Amino acid sequence: MTPIRFRPGPLVAVGLAVLPVAIAGALGNVVTLPALVPWYAGLAKPWFVPPNGLFAPAWTFLYLTMIVAFWRILRSDADAPGRGAAIRWFLVQISLNALWSIAFFGLHSPPAGLVVLALLLPAIVMTIVGFARVDRPAGLLLVPYLAWTCFATALNLGVWWLNR
Repeated sequence: MTPIRFRPGPLVAVGLAVLPVAIAGALGNVVTLPALVPWYAGLAKPWFVPPNGLFAPAWTFLYLTMIVAFWRILRSDADAPGRGAAIRWFLVQISLNALWSIAFFGLHSPPAGLVVLALLLPAIVMTIVGFARVDRPAGLLLVPYLAWTCFATALNLGVWWLNR
């Protein structure tokens, strides 16, 4: 695959790092907020579901870590081995992140959410590995996102199981 040799300046890199994350977050809000009441509120949920007020701060933190990590990769040496693959994996996983909101909340389908998560989790792992090869701190910044997504998978599975 052709390497991505473009290395933007610091401010352009901020914009490029924010853009895909902001699009995913905005798309997630557009499909999630209308589904919270009555659909999601009416579902049986596992005992370990956190309070609704925890989700927005958690996702804000995770999106910020994604932005910083992606910015570090965009600002890394344009010829760094694996940089292009790391960028591509990041774009795949952020697209799947947005797709999960569409599947789970937009389609009101916990099973569809699980299918997306089955693709998202390995994409996050590949992104972490790719980022760490180029810039170790960038890879480490995504570890909380992986942990949260594992937890979200357990929640999604619990919601599906209790409402099947």
